[in-house]
Amino acid sequence: MTATPIDWLPIVFVGLMGLSFLIYAILDGYDLGVGVLLPLDNQEQRDTMIYSIGPFWDANETWLVMAIGLLLIAFPKAHSIIFQALYLPTALMLAGLILRGVSFDFRTKAPSHDKKKWDLAFKFGSLLATLSQGYMLGRYITSFEDTWLSFGFSALSAICVTAGYCFIGAAWLVMKTEGELQRKAAKWAKYTNVLMAFGIIAVCITNLLIDQQIMDKWLGGIQAILIVPLTFLLGFTFITVHRYLGKVPMENDLGCWLPFLAAILLFILCFCGLGYSFYPYIVPFHLTIFEAASSRESLWFIFVGAAVVLPMIVGYTIFSYKVFWGKTTKLNY
Repeated sequence: MTATPIDWLPIVFVGLMGLSFLIYAILDGYDLGVGVLLPLDNQEQRDTMIYSIGPFWDANETWLVMAIGLLLIAFPKAHSIIFQALYLPTALMLAGLILRGVSFDFRTKAPSHDKKKWDLAFKFGSLLATLSQGYMLGRYITSFEDTWLSFGFSALSAICVTAGYCFIGAAWLVMKTEGELQRKAAKWAKYTNVLMAFGIIAVCITNLLIDQQIMDKWLGGIQAILIVPLTFLLGFTFITVHRYLGKVPMENDLGCWLPFLAAILLFILCFCGLGYSFYPYIVPFHLTIFEAASSRESLWFIFVGAAVVLPMIVGYTIFSYKVFWGKTTKLNY
């Protein structure tokens, strides 16, 4: 039987939304992580770290706007439920992102004795945004339940997502910097790598225990054999990166891109795992993507718009990273 548009359009849009969230987590994740890692005792290193994300950080947030826009227009019922449950952490996240933007602009114009204050504000805004996003993820995974277990898991998720962002941020610095800062970034990456691994294990266990449907999806049939290669791949990636970071810097900076590539792989695997666990629900165990989708006409209209806008955003992103590729240099305004 031929699928009707209402059958496949919601799948396309939830895929685009998931892709937007994934790209946001990778791209804005590393610059949020760099912000959290800003050292308070070294102005020169803070400047270099800011220079490394300067050409990219603002455009990276485009993907968050894209994802939230798709959720609002394509799945309005889900948008209402999710953000009603996450109103406070969403407000805190936006406050953090706004503080980052203000701090970034003012630190370039402030007198030298005020620059440290704006760097501290940038660091605090980054930390507020990462903790809020991690807490929101934990609340989502636990279906917005108002229990102490749910709140406790959400707090753990906030810490581990922050660690994940710090890991990819430190990996970015290993790739983009040299000398003492690169060695320091490698140490940051080693510590956060371990904490992120514990976070992923905690989320996986919670995922399996939170609902019988997820348990059946992963362990209820032949698909259970997928856990073996996935576990091996995750373990191999964590161990390989951990060993490499202990040897930074390598001769001729060999493999400086490896930790960042590994971070991208880990983010992709985690997102795919969450997507597989909850599909076809967009509000876990309450509302499917088909129940939450807009009308067929609206989806078609949005589809045409997305087909035009998305390639432009991808093209601009690729172009900007190509232009500013290589080791970090001082930004001039």
